[in-house]
Amino acid sequence: MAVDAARSDEGFTSERAAWVMRAACRSAGLDDGSAELIRFGENALFRLASAPVVVRVARGEEWLPKARIEVAVSRWLAGEGFPGARILDDLEQPRVVDGHPVTFWHLIREGDRKATYGELGGILRDLHSMTLPAGVAFPSFDPFGKQELRIGRAPIPEDDRAFLRKRWAELRDQFEELSFETPKGPVHGDAHVQNLMVDERGQVILIDFEAFCFDHPEWDLMVTATEHHSLRWQTDEQYADFVRAYGRDLYDWPGYDTLRRLQEFGMTTWLMQNVREDERTAAEYRRRVSALRNDDAPRDWRPW
Repeated sequence: MAVDAARSDEGFTSERAAWVMRAACRSAGLDDGSAELIRFGENALFRLASAPVVVRVARGEEWLPKARIEVAVSRWLAGEGFPGARILDDLEQPRVVDGHPVTFWHLIREGDRKATYGELGGILRDLHSMTLPAGVAFPSFDPFGKQELRIGRAPIPEDDRAFLRKRWAELRDQFEELSFETPKGPVHGDAHVQNLMVDERGQVILIDFEAFCFDHPEWDLMVTATEHHSLRWQTDEQYADFVRAYGRDLYDWPGYDTLRRLQEFGMTTWLMQNVREDERTAAEYRRRVSALRNDDAPRDWRPW
């Protein structure tokens, strides 16, 4: 597809994503009029006004394999009757628009409450007990691939970039020493409570499959464990509900501290991609990278 002169060449911004979304909708025969940006993070998510559809725009062509995984996971979960986000089956997916993979999803109409940590623990327990379909190759969990891209491209000071590359190498060494005792299986890869939605019928639905993989379940448990034990984002009661529903507290595992460092590192590099969006994002990035420089410093990070 030809490049529109109105688009920005200065990286992936919300304006750039909106241009890609409009072009993708035109190619799919969908009306993009009055589409609303509902999330701008690793991807940009737009809700169409003309149909109950969410359009997901990825940052670049390097994310195409992940978009293909999202499509495959959605179809597999649908076939199993598992409560997961559903793609539009009548469209070829993913589509690539000027180097950006785009996928189209059925809108989940939210109810009047948010998912609980107990529900997160329960849905992860159910997911981890499933058997992946034959003939579909899912990758292993990779805590480093996206980080390298992010560090190289993010608009951050060069001394931060040098520090993050050094920390990246240190974490790789620590990762190599990990010893898992659990069998591999389906892993969501980004299992925080914001990746659960409760629809208007009260059903809890798992979303966001781009990091889905075949690996050890600890990778899913590290997210909430870090948010609680390091960042204190949940109350003791909320975390206890999560542990009770899943049946395990990762904090008791010897490898927790390495996974905690990996999780904090990923949370920082995820946010730093968008520091040009507004000063609030830039300030939170500075807070996080400052804390990474001192492993004993308190993590007064804000949920994002």
